[in-house]
Amino acid sequence: MKINQLIKFCLLVCIVAFVSCGQQKKTETGNVPVLIPDDKKPNVIIVFTDDQGYGDLASHGNSILKTPNLTAFGKEALELTNFHVGTTCAPSRAGLMTGRNGNRNNAWHTIAGCSILLQDEKTIAEVFEEDGYKTAMFGKWHLGDNYPYRPFDRGFQETLYNGGGGVQQTPDYWNNTYFNDTYFRNGEPEKVEGYATDVWVNEAIKYVQRKKEEPFFLYLPLNAAHSPFNVPESYAKMYENATLTDVQKRFYGMITNIDENFGKLISFLKDEKLFDNTIIIFTTDNGTAAGIKTNKDGSISGYNAGLRGTKGSHYDGGHKVPFFISWPDGKIEKGSTSNELVANVDLLPTLSKMAGIEFNSEKPLDGSDMTSVLLKKAKDSTRMLVIDTQRGQWPEKGKNSCVMSTEWRLIDGKELYNIVDDPGQKNDVAEQHPDKVKKMQQFYDQWWSSIEPEMRYAEIPLGHEKANPVTITVHDMHTKDNIPWNQVQIRQGEYAPDGYYSVNIVEDGNYQFKLYRYAPESGLSLNAAADEIIGSYTVDQLPVGRSVVVERAEVKLGDTLLQAKANVDKPYIELNGNFKKGSYKLHSDFFTSKGTKMPAYYIVIDKKGNS
Repeated sequence: MKINQLIKFCLLVCIVAFVSCGQQKKTETGNVPVLIPDDKKPNVIIVFTDDQGYGDLASHGNSILKTPNLTAFGKEALELTNFHVGTTCAPSRAGLMTGRNGNRNNAWHTIAGCSILLQDEKTIAEVFEEDGYKTAMFGKWHLGDNYPYRPFDRGFQETLYNGGGGVQQTPDYWNNTYFNDTYFRNGEPEKVEGYATDVWVNEAIKYVQRKKEEPFFLYLPLNAAHSPFNVPESYAKMYENATLTDVQKRFYGMITNIDENFGKLISFLKDEKLFDNTIIIFTTDNGTAAGIKTNKDGSISGYNAGLRGTKGSHYDGGHKVPFFISWPDGKIEKGSTSNELVANVDLLPTLSKMAGIEFNSEKPLDGSDMTSVLLKKAKDSTRMLVIDTQRGQWPEKGKNSCVMSTEWRLIDGKELYNIVDDPGQKNDVAEQHPDKVKKMQQFYDQWWSSIEPEMRYAEIPLGHEKANPVTITVHDMHTKDNIPWNQVQIRQGEYAPDGYYSVNIVEDGNYQFKLYRYAPESGLSLNAAADEIIGSYTVDQLPVGRSVVVERAEVKLGDTLLQAKANVDKPYIELNGNFKKGSYKLHSDFFTSKGTKMPAYYIVIDKKGNS
């Protein structure tokens, strides 16, 4: 009898062991299990579009816009209806990458040296790479164009991206138009055929095809629908009879092209049997740029889902954006919604937890692990976060501030809105709820005290063995003056900001400075008038350049001043000098025949040898 019992016991143990081997292991987030398959960690794909607001989706009530694939995806995903990012491009990207507000890490602006993510920040790509994931990024980076700030310096093993904040911005490759452009593949220029959004998604599909046998983390920050609103004509024609401005027709066409590409990506994942074990996120980087417009006659064209404000605003229309997440193997509920407060800064702690990665930040996070919300197990009416719009040389306390909870918004420390009852933020109820105002303002004050000690500028290294020569553009000049941040303004040659670049000479030596008016790859001489590039109904013209007669140039680092005269046959003025390693403010200026000073829009700096 005892032998039979022993045999039965052994059989039971074997059965339990066998079943357990086929089960999913669990990691705990509070009391919420995160399911991770034994045989394969989940893949992660984040699609992050540009300047597409909450109202720029058919499923959010936009009766004009055609986005059927995103509508279909929404039925297979969990939608967060209270998801927030920064109010402009770079702050949103910095928050996603680090889990930390852009004010902490020199990404509170989009230009002026304040969109460069500090070197000692750890990115989500690095976290996943350290856990064995393959990592890639295709699209818009906008967190630094120089070493060590480029995407392939920050944990992305494979990259294809454009310069600066997008097409035709000053650091972008000269004369890019969205069509058949030259992008940077791990820093090296490469001409690619096709429309930008098509290119990024095709790169993503090819990448997944190569890496599908091992877990991958793919970041797909599409640069559409950012200006210039250049789009294949067929997409704009879809809206030719709509009550929209010509610009809006192109903007809507860009979003429909995004939708088609997203649908193609989802179909590919399903065909390859990758969809179920891939965490797929679709979201955007700020409120709409052109989805709604008030016309001269007072009429309104377009749609903004009833929200107040657009891109750049600290009202909800500037930072509340679409968010869908799908992961069938992770048991995220399909076709469901949650109105809990979640933000871009939550993605790093949340996704690392969902992927079973142990992540302990060495720096204070603004984000939190929100797996409990994504699995519909938790609600928290007490949580608060801060969004603001700085867009200046240094963050200012109280400037364009918004303190958020799930139900409330405190604007500028004095306006209070209940966004459940009043999503359009029309009725200020601060006088009726003084305790709520006080509590939210106290949170803001404590938050500001925590970020203020972290504020500092990033420095661009000169003479580093991994990046020599270095090309710096006026896009990254520290100044309060107007910066020519795009190539139309470079061609016009009218902006002459007075400012400097934060640089760090990493080694003593002889340094050569070449000062350009136009991008070096343009081949244009110093005083040339760049040729006009004719536009069309759906592609903006690039105007003829204005000739500026430059006679001489100066470079100043610290107490050293270099001077040289112009050679009209060359595209640059060359200056050379010996410098000791250390931090400097770099000034580089032209002086014209009219006696005016203007900065060199592009500077190439090359360490030639030891001093």
